[in-house]
Amino acid sequence: MVWSLFGIVAAFGIALVFYMYRQAKQENIVEQTLAFPEFPSILGKVRIFFISDIHRRKIDPDFIKRINNIDLVVIGGDLTEKKVPFSQVEENIKQLKKIGIVFYVWGNNDYEVEHHELDSLLLQHGVKILDNKSYLFESDAGDKLEIVGVDDLVHERDHLDVALEGTSKDSFKILVSHEPEIVEKFTEKEGISLVLSGHTHGGQIRIFGFGPHERGRITHLPYTTLLVSNGFGTSLVPLRLGAPPETHILTITTREGS
Repeated sequence: MVWSLFGIVAAFGIALVFYMYRQAKQENIVEQTLAFPEFPSILGKVRIFFISDIHRRKIDPDFIKRINNIDLVVIGGDLTEKKVPFSQVEENIKQLKKIGIVFYVWGNNDYEVEHHELDSLLLQHGVKILDNKSYLFESDAGDKLEIVGVDDLVHERDHLDVALEGTSKDSFKILVSHEPEIVEKFTEKEGISLVLSGHTHGGQIRIFGFGPHERGRITHLPYTTLLVSNGFGTSLVPLRLGAPPETHILTITTREGS
């Protein structure tokens, strides 16, 4: 009887680990429309592909083929981590470049590798590195969209004030930060409409719905809208439970249904 019970428990454990491994390998795309009254109507809409926390995962070319009509690609940090070959990182960058112009912010795990080499690799492939910097898009009519990015908060490299230097008061601003805690460092006066972040993995492994972090979601704060992604990869173990991997296609517009 004891050995039979042990066998049942062992079989359940093996099946659970296999399920968690399969869940961690999912290639989910969450499509969402976010409407902002301050978004310049002349721009119509902007479609962003957001991916964070790639870590050790390889981006499959067939996955990339599922993503169409994208204006901007944003990597929300943790593109890599220690012991990941730079050749794999380079291939992932090449795949993302097939979608559109690529922006990147540093994550805490990116500093586990030779970050000067990673910086050089990104620049070599034309990736726009938002290390406390901003990037301006302006229409012929003068309407402005600015992508603002801060360096990693864990290593205390973030300088939002520097990133915002030179930005326009009347532009529509999207802030990219690997860690969502960046929202605690600004108020409505900065005029940041949307924040894109990751880092938490949605808790990665949630037991009976509980985990070390909340699941990824969109939160409407009084002074901004915050997207926290579950992320694409995993940390420590290649397993997920209750917090499936996700990437995002965001349609930013001035009103619902646009």
